[in-house]
Amino acid sequence: MGLSVLAVDDVPAALDELCRLLRESPEVSEVAGAGDPISALKMIQNGRFGAVFLDISMPGLDGLELASLLTKLSDPPVIVFVTAHEEHAVAAFGIGAVDYLLKPLRAERLADTLARVAKRATAAPESSVDAMAALPVEIGGRTQYVRRSDVQFVEAHGDYVRLHTKTGAHLVRMPISRLQEYWESAGFARVHRGFLVALASVRELRSDAVGGLLAHTDLGDVPVSRRHSRELRERLLRAAQRGELDRRV
Repeated sequence: MGLSVLAVDDVPAALDELCRLLRESPEVSEVAGAGDPISALKMIQNGRFGAVFLDISMPGLDGLELASLLTKLSDPPVIVFVTAHEEHAVAAFGIGAVDYLLKPLRAERLADTLARVAKRATAAPESSVDAMAALPVEIGGRTQYVRRSDVQFVEAHGDYVRLHTKTGAHLVRMPISRLQEYWESAGFARVHRGFLVALASVRELRSDAVGGLLAHTDLGDVPVSRRHSRELRERLLRAAQRGELDRRV
């Protein structure tokens, strides 16, 4: 049995094209279309769909809001966003989307996504997915993924953050306060108004020329404000006692 898929887009031509591409995919056995989020929600409540492909910019209830509602269902469908707006990618993955496709949609890109959708749809219900273990980064029209485990520290740039890794720095549209919410429980600490640091990346704490505190990483020193210094020391001590700092590469 193939996937039963619901496509949602308020632009008729875009909806028709998405449905056509889905019907031509061997992984898909049934395709239904909805021209607005409310109709889509009713169809999902009355039927069983393994996956929902959503546009984001729609009147009334946008795609992100609809997806948030779907995640609260007892047996939620796999969610994929199909949109012309790349700036919502982080929010989409934060909701738990499997993929984020940019229009115009290419058949080969859709095939890769459907393989991932099928894998997720057949996974055991109890298996959990850490949706924020990687963040999408748009580079030259292509989407790459930066793993959280590769990030040593994060620097704020207004509504963006710069993720510092050994392979380079990557800019992602997300306020640092929001990323802190997602990553704090995964070993990141807010050490300054403009910085997060991975505890496992801190080699040592140093004093700067004026007596301030610096968290030294392989990629450079991260400033630590006075209000965050005590908490950082305590978290580093707890991490060391649990042996977590010994896992650094």
